[in-house]
Amino acid sequence: MMIKRLLVANRGEIARRVFRTCRERGITTVAVYSDADARAPHAREADVVVRLPGVTAAETYLRADLLIEAARAAGADAVHPGYGFLSENAAFAQAVLDAGLTWVGPTPEAIDAMGSKIASKKLMAAAGVPVLPELDPAAVTEADLPVLIKASAGGGGRGMRVVRTLAELPGQVEAARAEAATAFGDPTVFCEPYLATGRHIEVQVMADTHGTVWALGERECSIQRRHQKVVEEAPSPLVDTAMRERLQHAATAAAAAIGYVGAGTVEFLASTDGAFHFLEMNTRLQVEHPVTELVTGLDLVALQLDVAEGAALPPNPPAMTGHAIEVRLYAEDPAHTWRPQTGPLHTFTLPATTTEFGSAVGLVGGFGETARTPAPDAAVSPKLQGAIAGRAAGVVVRVDSGVASGDVVTSYYDPMLAKVIVWAPTREQAARALASALAGARVHGLVTNRDLLVNVLRHPAFLAGETDTAFFDRHGLDELAKPLADEDAQRLSAVAAALAASAAERAAATAGAGLPSAWRNVASAAQTRSYQAPCGRIDVAYRGGRGGVHLDEGLTAGDVGPARVELSRGPVRYAFDVAAFDGLVCVDSVLGPVALRPVERFPEPEAQVATGSLLAPLPGAVIRVAVAEGDRVTAGQPLLWLEAMKMQHEITAPTDGVVTSLPVTTGRQVEVGAVLAVVTPTTPEASE
Repeated sequence: MMIKRLLVANRGEIARRVFRTCRERGITTVAVYSDADARAPHAREADVVVRLPGVTAAETYLRADLLIEAARAAGADAVHPGYGFLSENAAFAQAVLDAGLTWVGPTPEAIDAMGSKIASKKLMAAAGVPVLPELDPAAVTEADLPVLIKASAGGGGRGMRVVRTLAELPGQVEAARAEAATAFGDPTVFCEPYLATGRHIEVQVMADTHGTVWALGERECSIQRRHQKVVEEAPSPLVDTAMRERLQHAATAAAAAIGYVGAGTVEFLASTDGAFHFLEMNTRLQVEHPVTELVTGLDLVALQLDVAEGAALPPNPPAMTGHAIEVRLYAEDPAHTWRPQTGPLHTFTLPATTTEFGSAVGLVGGFGETARTPAPDAAVSPKLQGAIAGRAAGVVVRVDSGVASGDVVTSYYDPMLAKVIVWAPTREQAARALASALAGARVHGLVTNRDLLVNVLRHPAFLAGETDTAFFDRHGLDELAKPLADEDAQRLSAVAAALAASAAERAAATAGAGLPSAWRNVASAAQTRSYQAPCGRIDVAYRGGRGGVHLDEGLTAGDVGPARVELSRGPVRYAFDVAAFDGLVCVDSVLGPVALRPVERFPEPEAQVATGSLLAPLPGAVIRVAVAEGDRVTAGQPLLWLEAMKMQHEITAPTDGVVTSLPVTTGRQVEVGAVLAVVTPTTPEASE
């Protein structure tokens, strides 16, 4: 059987990733898109596209009936689910098969077996795979604390809650059940012992219909936020040869126990002494699959297609070579509770990129093998080995992205913009190259976690391989989320922005005889421009004259244009690239990227809101309101919850006071900046 036309029942970067392999194999591609994704890259790239009316996931990508209809309408003979949405939905897999289409994934029975975390842990224990004990939330005692509440039917961190006291357990269980019911349609939750400093280790498996199961090394995914992975790498710095053998044996035993077919991932929680326990099995391709591809040279999507067509795997998989690290670039603000960001993405470029989706990496489609670098000479130091191998193999910088410059990021889907992955002969080389590539990226229009990722990759603890799940707590999120550009760099960037704006105005307006607008033959007073920067307000004063631009602070200006400015301080010269947008100026330089907001001299009156107003940080739906007008609240007390971008966002009182206005109700959709509530501070006299 040969797949000729494939529909990807997904969106964004994973749809584009599957399309890349299909193009190389001569398979016609079919995309589905919601109204919010009408101009998305995945919809523009496919050979055939089918509209799914609506904008939310529930209206579109989670509608199995619409996806089957789309496949039929487009003449597809196979469906690839990607990851997320319906990728681990056994009923959808069965519906695809019942429609006479090829399902590129495991059997519905295997998906169902691993769909319940409670049932799958019992199954794994019977197969001899080590598991953590399952705890009934109603039976948890003081001796069991702390515990982790988990959704039985879920993943991706949805429904997870850490509980440290018995008093908070009932409320957290109820909240977890509500979130699980909303996200997965199943409110079942359970508890297990919480290991605050565990290592999240997973094994990529690939199995065919002939009984062969591959274990393709391991990945470490311990650096997480909200129980969702942020940094992934292969191999794990924790795992030695003996532990790797035990992990791979457990993973293949788990796959064999359910007759698994296709690509999947068996996840474990490990400790530094080498012990590990089964967490769950993801019955699909993982977000972090590129790191495995880069260390093995395999194309995992091509392998999925081969297995779906009935091909047999060779007896042994290729070994891992070198080191690969992946980071997830999110449109979110780590410094403000990881708040997702929406709006236009004016610019998105990564100049260091050597390949998109692996097409130029030398990934081998199907069951071929690829050569990387010769085995290292034990007599040569590791650093020198890396230098020698680096000259022979180079460094690969891969970008898997679902967005492009000019796109608009909405609140309907996950806020991930791209995955940036680097392969290098050594871990240190990979970390340094990835940090450099991210620092040099042009990401204009949205706040992202880019600076945090660079700081993590350059952190001594990360470079030493000390990457457990408490990494952010241990090293301080405030410190890790600091801007790459320090206060001095932000000030220099503001000067560059002011000079570029002045140059743009001069270029746009001229007086008679070719003289610039506002030209005079006497010295002028200093001009000023003000910007809001991460470090606060910056006022820039400059003066034009026969000798050029005159600046304070010991600075001199070189070439000045609307898009590029050179500034010198003593003998040192810096170049700044300036991009101006409506209400935003982005400045990129070797000192670090800086986003500036011009300060209006005369702000519009309607831009003002009442003191104490709580504004919606992003578009979303109000899912719960905990207070009413007239209620007295305390600072930090939850008032209401928004749901957007697959997350719940708690809105709390900024101070002690009284709720004097509450213009929203449960179920209402709100736009960014909408007033959610007004809390009038309580005066000392009023509280007496």
